[in-house]
Amino acid sequence: MLPLEEQKIALILIDIQKGLDEWDFYGGNRNNLSAEVNAGMILAAFRKNQLPVFHIQHSSINEKSPLFATKPGFLIKNEVKPLENEPVFVKSVNSAFIGTPLENELKKRGIQTIVIVGLTTNHCISTSVRMGANLGFNIILVEDACAAFDMVGVNNQKFDAELMHQTALASLKDEFASVVTSKKFLDNSL
Repeated sequence: MLPLEEQKIALILIDIQKGLDEWDFYGGNRNNLSAEVNAGMILAAFRKNQLPVFHIQHSSINEKSPLFATKPGFLIKNEVKPLENEPVFVKSVNSAFIGTPLENELKKRGIQTIVIVGLTTNHCISTSVRMGANLGFNIILVEDACAAFDMVGVNNQKFDAELMHQTALASLKDEFASVVTSKKFLDNSL
């Protein structure tokens, strides 16, 4: 892999918002409690190399959601707080590409590869990875800079957060994205 500064690459941080700390609203249990710290390390590397960074912020249309725009949970977490020169695009659906200028901004800058981190693996991360790949971008998904919550299946069976995370990654691996750890990404990219 070329060093970061030689790549046509950008980082996209998806939905790393304070409201996702309200676990009970999302299923009661979350895996990978280091996701935000790992995302912060990836962000620091992009900033150090003066590479493009885009923040995506979810604005829920559900007034009960912690991510509803008027609630404190709408705010981006401090671990990855945007700098003034880093664009923040607000979405109200699962894909970071729908209803935002993200695709146009990436293409305008000649970006070919996007690195994706954020929350949650089986929802907005999965949807954005799939759509980004379908739009022709090379996707690198940093698996330990993402996390998932417990889910209840169609027959009311409970699926553990780690299982949801791992099956989402398995569904994306190779067909839609290269899936790597933060350590592997940082060790091979700097």
